[in-house]
Amino acid sequence: MGQKRKERGRVLSQKEIAPGIFDLWIGCSVAAQAAPGQFMMVYPKAESTILPRPISICEIDRQRGAVRIVYRIAGRGTREFSGYGEGDAIAVMGPLGNGFPMEAAMGKRVFLIGGGIGIPPLLQLAKELTCEKQILAGYRDRHLFLKGDLERHGVFYTATEDGSAGTKGNVLDAVRENGLDADLVYACGPLPMLRAVKDYAAGKGIIAYISLEERMACGVGACLGCVCRTTEKDSHSHVKNARVCTEGPVFAAEEVDI
Repeated sequence: MGQKRKERGRVLSQKEIAPGIFDLWIGCSVAAQAAPGQFMMVYPKAESTILPRPISICEIDRQRGAVRIVYRIAGRGTREFSGYGEGDAIAVMGPLGNGFPMEAAMGKRVFLIGGGIGIPPLLQLAKELTCEKQILAGYRDRHLFLKGDLERHGVFYTATEDGSAGTKGNVLDAVRENGLDADLVYACGPLPMLRAVKDYAAGKGIIAYISLEERMACGVGACLGCVCRTTEKDSHSHVKNARVCTEGPVFAAEEVDI
C-alpha cells in the first residue's frame, strides 16, 4: 500500500454517546483501504500537543468515503477533538497496522470480546464476519455505548463492573454465566482483560487474536515507542520484541508476552 501520508479530512458529525466518550465520523480517503482492527493517527491543531493520537477505526462507510472513530477524552489532544463540529478540518493518517485475520473465522463460532474503549473496533469486525458471532462487551457502568450497533451484527452479551447491566463482573464472567462456547476469539481492550482472554483461550485449546493498546508517537514503526514483548525472537532484530503499530496491533495471543 506504500507509505501513508497525512491528509486533511473533514468532520461529518460528532456526538457524545456516554460521559467523556465521543462518536466522530470523518470524511477521508482512509475509508477506501481500511480493514477491521486497523487504526489511524489523528492530529491535534494545538501547537502544544505535538504528537498525533492513535485511534482505532470503529466503522467504515466506503460508499460515503468516511470512517467512524469512538474515543474517550484522555488528555489535551482528545479533548480538542471533542470540540470539533460538522465541516471542521481534521488531519489524519491511515489506515495503519495489521487488522484482525478474517479468514481464520471461516465456518467457526467466534467470540468478539471488547472492554471499555476496546469495544469500538469490534463493530466493523462484526459487520464483515459471516460466521456465527457472539459479541461480549465489558463496561464500567450502565452507559452501554454502541450496544444498539453491535446487537444488529451478532448475539450480544454485556458485563458491567458495577452490575448495573448484564452480568456483574467482566466479559469472561458473562461467558460463564451464559454457558457460552466458541472455536475462536477476537479481543480488544485493556491489558488485564487481554491477559485473561489469552489464558482462557489457552485453557480451551483455541486460537485468540488480541489487539494491543499502546501509546504511539509515529504509527509507522520508526520511533520504536510502542514495542511489546513477544514469545519468539524477531527475525530482523533477534530480540523478543515487536512494534505494535506495524507488526500489530493485532497479534495471535500466543505470540505476545503480556
